[in-house]
Amino acid sequence: MEVQSDIDLMSIWSADAAEQMKISIDTDVLAFIPGGVVAENQGATAGRISANLDLGSDTASGAVDISGQPTAGQVDPYTMIARLGQVLDEQNIPETGRWIVAPADFIAAIKRSDIRDVSLTGDGSSMMRNGRIGMIDRFTIYSSNLLPAAPTAVGRFMLAGHSHGLTFASQLTKVETLRGESSFQTLMRGLQVYGRQVVDGKSLAAAVINVVGN
Repeated sequence: MEVQSDIDLMSIWSADAAEQMKISIDTDVLAFIPGGVVAENQGATAGRISANLDLGSDTASGAVDISGQPTAGQVDPYTMIARLGQVLDEQNIPETGRWIVAPADFIAAIKRSDIRDVSLTGDGSSMMRNGRIGMIDRFTIYSSNLLPAAPTAVGRFMLAGHSHGLTFASQLTKVETLRGESSFQTLMRGLQVYGRQVVDGKSLAAAVINVVGN
């Protein structure tokens, strides 16, 4: 294969290994965050002042149903985003630097909702045209299918927060190539170390949602 191929296989395989490490680290970090969120910023009675914002809860039926075209008992994606924004507002969290990490089906619900209209998002073109979610209600929106499922609820976590709520450090400490012992092959191995910590649970919020509808 090495003689006949003009493809840099080692680069392809190392890029794939880097992606697999990213998935592993993201999965661990996203699963770690909900445990550091203060009680006032999650649950069916969230809100330090209002205490009436339903963000869903970790119970058998606690997830909030989300739909791009809500019916009775459901809310639209923007309502949930607005609730998360109010939760952080009531904790006096700065508006600049806020973020939301939402499951892919929630992002799809946004694209089906009225928020997809360019006049509402303020972007140069509709998200249906360029696929970019961008910023909604002071939050930069990110999509991830690595968010953890709620342990007992039919739903997944959706996380929001501010940049000073978390700390994360990562370092690829060593990368080396070596020859295989039993065949004519080249091996590559590396060691990546990282750490994560919630430093301000008041700057984070967690919702438990269940996306329904078309």
